[in-house]
Amino acid sequence: MGHTGRRILITGGAGHIGSHLAAALADEAEVIVLDDLSSGSSDRVPTGVSFHEVDVSDVAASATYYEDVDLVYHLAVAEKDVAAGAREQFRANVDVTFGVLDAAMEAGVERLIFTSSSTVYGEQAPRPTPESYGPLAPISPYGAAKVAEEAILSTAVERAGMSVSIARLANVVGPVFDGSVTPDFVEKLTADPTELEILGDGRQEKSFIHASDVATALQTIAEAAPDGFEVYNVGTTSALSVRELATIVADILGVDPAYSYTGGDRGWTGDVPRMCLDVSRLEALGWQPINDCEGAIRLAAEQLGEQVELPE
Repeated sequence: MGHTGRRILITGGAGHIGSHLAAALADEAEVIVLDDLSSGSSDRVPTGVSFHEVDVSDVAASATYYEDVDLVYHLAVAEKDVAAGAREQFRANVDVTFGVLDAAMEAGVERLIFTSSSTVYGEQAPRPTPESYGPLAPISPYGAAKVAEEAILSTAVERAGMSVSIARLANVVGPVFDGSVTPDFVEKLTADPTELEILGDGRQEKSFIHASDVATALQTIAEAAPDGFEVYNVGTTSALSVRELATIVADILGVDPAYSYTGGDRGWTGDVPRMCLDVSRLEALGWQPINDCEGAIRLAAEQLGEQVELPE
């Protein structure tokens, strides 16, 4: 299939979700990936995609890549490590979005899609949570930064006539060892298949979605969302407890560990213990995930399991 003549730019395109998106778009458009490789890997960028190692918060360094771009997918995250200082984490992520927006506005980009997070809702939201829920009350610096970034991007509608769509993602899983719960369990069971430590009490209940389904959701939003400013939840319609997730991962790896728990109702400070999103607004655009919540975990565990070797 030949390119349609469209130029699409993906910030954070060497990351977990960005690389899936780049692969999905590579046959239909000219795709440009910008990534500073602080958490991504150039090995993930598919063949045929133009890759540039650049800090997208630096407008002077990145501006030229936005020229004649029709659509920007902004997936770059400067810092999401919960151990990072709150002020450092907030400033780093907000600076990235300011840089992307400034460069996109200067180049006259007409549409931008931003990957936000379910963490913007905090822990008091009803489940499943609709996009209309408010006030947004995040309990982590990462969630607070996402709220600020959404607000910053919304100004582009009035300032530059740009259409902006926000995609609030559930917990994303896939074939990457990124420190989240599924790869954490795979790594722990690879080191010791007889015992698995679970953070919290194991009753935390969350929705999970595979990165490949996030990629199709983002494409659907880009193609079908109306002009102006819109917000869409991206997730599956069910949830799993962390203990259920552990059992699925153990089953995929063919091990039968004893479970131990660190205790408490959450895994870490700022962890939202229960989350499930209402995705009816996105479904109305014609999107459906291929994998449900359990299917996403099973597929991710299989993909991760292929990359490790359990001890004899």
